[in-house]
Amino acid sequence: MNFFLFASSIIFFLWLAFKLKNDRKIEDAQQKSFWDLENKANSTRRKPLDDLDYINIPFASLPLDILADDEQIADYIDTLRILSENPIVNLSCISNTDLKLRYGAPNITILSRYDSAYTILARTLQQWAMKLSEAGFLSEARDVLEFAISTKTDVSGTYLKLAEIYIGMGQIEKIDELILAAEGISSSFGKGIKQKLIEMK
Repeated sequence: MNFFLFASSIIFFLWLAFKLKNDRKIEDAQQKSFWDLENKANSTRRKPLDDLDYINIPFASLPLDILADDEQIADYIDTLRILSENPIVNLSCISNTDLKLRYGAPNITILSRYDSAYTILARTLQQWAMKLSEAGFLSEARDVLEFAISTKTDVSGTYLKLAEIYIGMGQIEKIDELILAAEGISSSFGKGIKQKLIEMK
């Protein structure tokens, strides 16, 4: 019996040593692949940015006059106007390495600026819509949230709040559109948002 336990222990430790060695090989290969790709990306020359999905803020269709005297809302609108003066692009689902490969390493700083502007846009739209909703302006909040979702935001609160408004307006069927939009989210948040929307139906 002791011999069996001893033999089993030897086999286990041999298997463990083999597995650890194999895992290390896989990890080393993955790291080499990453750095090879990163080196290639850093050597990529500047390329045109014409095919980026630039976002234009549709001021004409947004509720700019609602609660315009409110200090917070006035600040949100001012933020949107400032953002609109420069390019805005949602690049949240593309790694820096892929961006450099696609558009060239020299463009990474300007692309990061475009994406930072988008992050501020998504956050501002969410805050603005929540403020409108709290004040009872549900149709206006809906308009803001629908624009936010058209930019492919992955802010879960935007989807859930809009779904809540749809339910309150008796438009529960529109949650299907939100689910479809959530399916198009490339980041890891998409599945969670979709599941929460399904639960709200």
